[in-house]
Amino acid sequence: MSRFRFSPWMFATLLLGLSGGCDSPPPRLGAAAWFVDISSESGLDFEHETGATGELLLPEIMAGGAALFDFDVDGDLDIYLTQGNHRLGKGESAESPTNRLYRQEDDGRFVDVTSTSGLGDAGYGMGVAVGDIDNDGAPDVYVTNYGPDRLYLNHGDGTFRDVTSEAGIGVSGWSCSATFFDFDLDGYLDLYVTRYVRYDPRKDCIDSAGRPDYCSPKVFPAATDVLLRNNGDGSFADVSRQAGIEADFGAGLGVVAEDFSGDGRPDVYVANDGYPNQLWINQGDGSFVNEALIRGVAFDLHGRPEAGMGVLAADLDNDLDLDLFLTHLANESNTFYRNRGAGEGYEDATGETGLAASSLVHTGFGTAAFDIALDGDLDLLVANGRVTRGRAREASPLGPFWSSFAEPNLVYLQSGQGRFEPAVSQGAEFTTPVEISRGLATGDIDADGDLDLLLSNVQSGARLYRNEAPRSGSWLMVRALDPRYRRDAIGAQVTAFGPGLRILRTITRGFSYLSSSDPRAHFGLGALERLDRIEVHWPDGLRESFAVPELERLMIVERGRGTPL
Repeated sequence: MSRFRFSPWMFATLLLGLSGGCDSPPPRLGAAAWFVDISSESGLDFEHETGATGELLLPEIMAGGAALFDFDVDGDLDIYLTQGNHRLGKGESAESPTNRLYRQEDDGRFVDVTSTSGLGDAGYGMGVAVGDIDNDGAPDVYVTNYGPDRLYLNHGDGTFRDVTSEAGIGVSGWSCSATFFDFDLDGYLDLYVTRYVRYDPRKDCIDSAGRPDYCSPKVFPAATDVLLRNNGDGSFADVSRQAGIEADFGAGLGVVAEDFSGDGRPDVYVANDGYPNQLWINQGDGSFVNEALIRGVAFDLHGRPEAGMGVLAADLDNDLDLDLFLTHLANESNTFYRNRGAGEGYEDATGETGLAASSLVHTGFGTAAFDIALDGDLDLLVANGRVTRGRAREASPLGPFWSSFAEPNLVYLQSGQGRFEPAVSQGAEFTTPVEISRGLATGDIDADGDLDLLLSNVQSGARLYRNEAPRSGSWLMVRALDPRYRRDAIGAQVTAFGPGLRILRTITRGFSYLSSSDPRAHFGLGALERLDRIEVHWPDGLRESFAVPELERLMIVERGRGTPL
């Protein structure tokens, strides 16, 4: 099966995009924007600073991360954003900007509480992972940096403490995306950290026109990733070597942890930049084996490694198994790996999904899949921004230099059975700004039943988007808690059953690029007026059924309180 055929229209579109002839397809008139930028009115005033001085140091163009999480456990989502540093490669400085934490108030506005929170990390910030490492009900924060990473323990009173040293964490070099998951199923969240390359800032690179430009990652040796096991006593052990993770390398950027093999144990998939992707299958004895090649997710359809940036795992075609979606460099389409089911591995089905041609002219980073209009199908969003210089975009306010890296973002609406179409006018306020976008996180910031967006940008302001899409149906939000551990049951699978409908979602925070999202499972239900039940497959293997008394609500389910299956 071929991925796609070039029609004359596609070829013309590609040429226009590569030559900078258009920023995005022309909008369809008469449709209101489905995402509204409320950054200013909500009090979100974060401005990312690269600290660039003209040396074209690669970390400048790869940062920064974003998180939506309830740090003060008051029931609404707060915001955390990672920041650059004026002393890139030269250590931290009191004069440098720091990461920022914004608390959501009762009126929906966000207030900067960084100075009192202890989360003002001053390293060169890349990404953020959120997880409750000590099972006290308060989410903790891991910050990945170009330089030493940091682990912050949440005291539950609005403050955090840097426990990196006492936890025994010594991850340095250049870390990117990270995710918490319980790989050994002992009830404590472990941590997988992707690492990019062993960067040498003394190396200079040029583009095809002979101009100074940011280097390709292939100029530097790729780094190996890190697996940290939670010992359950506040400390972590680096088990990368014992687990087999050190046996491979690949310039890791994006990561997701899910049960890809169907054996009840969480596995790890890593999107690598220019190297074969990795699918680490959990062997249940503390070790992992990379099965990306035999399962069909190491390369594209033509057997080539691609520049993997962001990644997500979700049931994109509504057949009750997890597919994979990766964002890539310009001239490589983003990739949809369809799960063939029953342990048959994956196939590159990008062409038949409609996702190929529209993404060829963009460089994708953060990504998300959720049901925008609540019609029962997952839609897709991609945050774009170049990493090598192109034509300066007149539509960008970033100035001649930075605007040469700026691109519009993408929204795709699913038309059913895993087919997607670009949504231009519907996504206007998300797709019209021409910026250098990176991290993308999702969550219901206003508790109205649909998911909203937090977007980070290089050398410009972060953006908060409220979802105002016209609703095609009802919804249900599910929070799955394990009372033994007093936290969200990361890795649980939740399936909704209704008349003629079955929908699978997972409880996860870690996907996209450098970002962490609200872990609650979100279901758009279309015209359905009731659900028969939901079934939860808990991480320890227990399966339970829960009645759904009503829709249009947040439903909290606890392990051990349902009907065993």
